[in-house]
Amino acid sequence: MKKIFALGVIGIITTVIFTSCGDEKSANDSSIKLGCIEHLNLDEDAGNSRRKEIHEKIEQLVGYKIPPHELKFFPNLNSMQMSIESEQIDEIGTYQPVANYLMAKNPNFEVVAGHTPKEVGDNFCFAFRTEDAELKADTDHVITEMKADGTLDKLIKTYITDLKADEEPPTVAFETFRGAETITVAVTGDLPPFDLVLPSGKAAGFNTAVLSELGKRLQKNIEVIQVESAARAATLISKKSDIVFWAIIPQSDAVLLNIIPANVDKPEGVELSIPYYRSPLVHVGLKK
Repeated sequence: MKKIFALGVIGIITTVIFTSCGDEKSANDSSIKLGCIEHLNLDEDAGNSRRKEIHEKIEQLVGYKIPPHELKFFPNLNSMQMSIESEQIDEIGTYQPVANYLMAKNPNFEVVAGHTPKEVGDNFCFAFRTEDAELKADTDHVITEMKADGTLDKLIKTYITDLKADEEPPTVAFETFRGAETITVAVTGDLPPFDLVLPSGKAAGFNTAVLSELGKRLQKNIEVIQVESAARAATLISKKSDIVFWAIIPQSDAVLLNIIPANVDKPEGVELSIPYYRSPLVHVGLKK
């Protein structure tokens, strides 16, 4: 399988392309320790080796030295938060809505200055086994419909834009269809407000709401199982799930700069739906 770099690599690209020379840590200072969710078939050594290659290409592109980063991998968001609070890492690479959620829960967090979040981000989509072409085609059709009829905009407003700082993302109910096929979907439950599993055991968040709408429109039952981020592709390929949530690098962002090969974040044997949401990436750190 190809190795998955999405959040860590793009987090680095967000920093180095859009961080000015006047950052607090110059290229002569020690590396900024950047926490990322661990990836499939990619350990820290391999991740940092890849990061160094990208770093050098971007330095050639922008024409000046940029602050070095050292990737540190974690199994979940909670462990990253504890690590940054104990100052074992300097920053967390994550999505802007996740950063908003973290900052609402912890007033000591802030988005690190020097980023231009609107310029670089990930596209959210569903991942399928290549052999499940019909399910992918049906899902693409539903996503297209949801974009056209305004359903996606409404879900974004409810679960992301208008979500109050002191509220958890709303729980999501799945309709059941007697005698219908059941689609098993693997979620991390660790990416609020996109998808999470509340202490009650109920699924909540934007991704989950999109999934519920997919089940309703396909007239299929949805069963959600929780897995760690690094296990998503393995869960899919081994047929323990039929769909997993995925995030990909939009080709217009980095591929056109010849920094990252196309489809670097798509494993072999996996196909992806058309995207249903795009989120900017930022770094979160402790307030200075």
